[in-house]
Amino acid sequence: MANEDERIALLLDYENLAIGARDGLGVAPFDFGPLADALAERGRVVVRRAYADWSAFDEDRRLMARAQVELIEIPQRIGGSRKNAADIKLAVDAIELAYERGFVTTFAIGTGDSDFTPLMHKLRELDKRVIGIGVQDSTSALLPPACDEFLFYDRLPGVEPTIEPRPRNRRRGAAKPAPATTTPAVPSGQGAPPATPEPVAAPAPVEDPVDEPVVANSEERDVAALVGSTLTGLLRHSDGPVLASRLKRAILRKDPTFDESDHGFRGFGELLRHLDNQGVLILTSGSAQGDPEVGFPEDSPADADAFALLVDVVRELAASGASPQLSRLKNQLRKRMPDFDEKRFGFGSFLSFAKAARARDLLSMEWNDDAGDYLLRLPG
Repeated sequence: MANEDERIALLLDYENLAIGARDGLGVAPFDFGPLADALAERGRVVVRRAYADWSAFDEDRRLMARAQVELIEIPQRIGGSRKNAADIKLAVDAIELAYERGFVTTFAIGTGDSDFTPLMHKLRELDKRVIGIGVQDSTSALLPPACDEFLFYDRLPGVEPTIEPRPRNRRRGAAKPAPATTTPAVPSGQGAPPATPEPVAAPAPVEDPVDEPVVANSEERDVAALVGSTLTGLLRHSDGPVLASRLKRAILRKDPTFDESDHGFRGFGELLRHLDNQGVLILTSGSAQGDPEVGFPEDSPADADAFALLVDVVRELAASGASPQLSRLKNQLRKRMPDFDEKRFGFGSFLSFAKAARARDLLSMEWNDDAGDYLLRLPG
């Protein structure tokens, strides 16, 4: 039943997450999509708030507003410390929601700062489920044990790091550097600039997202990839079988515009039967008539073809004298199979797909510091 879904309040210590993703993963601006998809697989997100000094995140705030996230402004205090400004506001809002919004069953707190540990404990004491979210390199070791579940942003399907995460010898959770200041240049032969400070320009207003084009609607999105990636997430976090009705609700939380008729199917069951016939997934009888269980076949011909294609491309590149690098392989595969998408086969990212090939002993992967990428080789 739909009322069994968790109702989630998402509160993001945005500066901690965004700077951690930028410095630790090379992801900038912060990609909210993988996080939204991961939470959609767990329940309905009824509150979305992000806390930051948004004057330092012009591009990010437009993207977050487009994702229907409420932007909570934490203005910088000139000449004063603001380290805990977002932390305190977020904690106060979380406790207020816990007491005044009894329908909220789960709190998803995005941060790596150990200062939030008491908040996690208090929310659990109030019988709320707590999901922590953080970048692995900038998350305090004290934070994950305080949560019911912790999601490392680095590992979410769809996150594509451009640099290899490295451990750092700095205090974890302190991913909020002081804002940089600039001094105007003094022309040669002139004295020091006047002491009167120039007026500070007000931050540009957030653009109205209403007129923004929809980038990924139901017609443009690969339906097999959408179903496959959603089913993967549900199976990973489920205590039992995934029913077709639950899968449909999770897909609609990811993409509220989804309609199977846009892809030529009269109903969701017909779409699932089509994917079953293609070998993408498998249907078995469920507990209720007309609501089958959905899973992946143990030995999928489609999977085997995709892995064989990957091995062939690596072999061709190696034979030509090139060093097969992971970041360039996907384009090479699409030259041979234009509609290739690892999400069709239940993998959240191309890196996960390559690791699956390595787990099957089809190839080997090794990180190369000079190339800044994984190098792939055939075994033997």
